[in-house]
Amino acid sequence: MTFAVLFRQSAADFLHSLPEKSQRIITAKLAILRIDPYPGSGGDKERLNTDDTEVFRLHIGRTFTAIYLIHTDRNRVEITHLMTIEQAHKRYGRL
Repeated sequence: MTFAVLFRQSAADFLHSLPEKSQRIITAKLAILRIDPYPGSGGDKERLNTDDTEVFRLHIGRTFTAIYLIHTDRNRVEITHLMTIEQAHKRYGRL
């Protein structure tokens, strides 16, 4: 099964604000979510502890973090937040 990777507007805006090299690195890393968005197989993917929604994160190098949802019923991965690792740690604690 292949998933479509979609961005919320704020995540897309963050991506487009970065230098071209960073955009290429992030885009290449997020491409792995098309094939396998679930933790445990390839990449630095992890399920976050939340009460009601399954939320996942992907570390991209040592610089960026993507927070995402998996919509299996629609074969979609939704990138809800894209930020630096420092911003993620301030917002969510150590992920």
